[in-house]
Amino acid sequence: MTDSISDPAAHPLKHVAIIMDGNNRWATQRGLGGIAGHQAGVERIRDILRTAKNLNIEVVSLFTFSSENWNRPEFEVRGLMSLFSSYLKKEAKALRDDGVRLKVIGSRSRFSDRLKRLIDDAEKMTASGTCTLVLCVDYGGRWDITQAAQKIASDVQMGRLRASEITEETVASYIQLNGLPEPDLCIRTAGEQRISNFLLWQMAYTEFYFADVYWPDFDAAAFQAAVKVYNARQRRFGLRAEESSSNEEQKHV
Repeated sequence: MTDSISDPAAHPLKHVAIIMDGNNRWATQRGLGGIAGHQAGVERIRDILRTAKNLNIEVVSLFTFSSENWNRPEFEVRGLMSLFSSYLKKEAKALRDDGVRLKVIGSRSRFSDRLKRLIDDAEKMTASGTCTLVLCVDYGGRWDITQAAQKIASDVQMGRLRASEITEETVASYIQLNGLPEPDLCIRTAGEQRISNFLLWQMAYTEFYFADVYWPDFDAAAFQAAVKVYNARQRRFGLRAEESSSNEEQKHV
């Protein structure tokens, strides 16, 4: 008999979503400018990807820049966009060589033509990767659902879809993460405990883990600690504990 609470095979961790919080506070504690915190946060991505690969995690999604972040001071927004561009230029080849496919989701309407080209080039260069890094840039969960609804309405109007045919699966096929497994675990750093408009549709049954450390300090050990907590949980998906255990046991017969 398999213990579905302690056996990771009962609910394998395929997709981890991370809200990377605390860069500015990390920099302030060290007497540095805010952009220094974001630079340190970018460096942390390498460790997380390496650890995820060692743990056979297929997808890592990072909340890089939210729709609301445009309201931050102009100099900070410019710095973040510059960092994003630099990351694409510097890391695309490394991601490809490591077998990581890059996928950027979110609205691109406010990006420069140069940045759009960098995104396209990086996605094409890494297209053959066997695991996936999702960067959520100018992304918001409400925007994601809204744009899906607009596309569905357009398809109904054009006669490509009947309203009576719209199901949860239909909506999911129009959502930005279409084709990827929904997040099993969402990690938020810096001690904050809220979702902040991140992957609202996709995280209906996601487990949450809140880390007290700032993102630049969230190293491989901290990541492994979060995974250990996840592996100790029982995912029920609306079932009772005994029903969930029974279902998992049947899978292993």
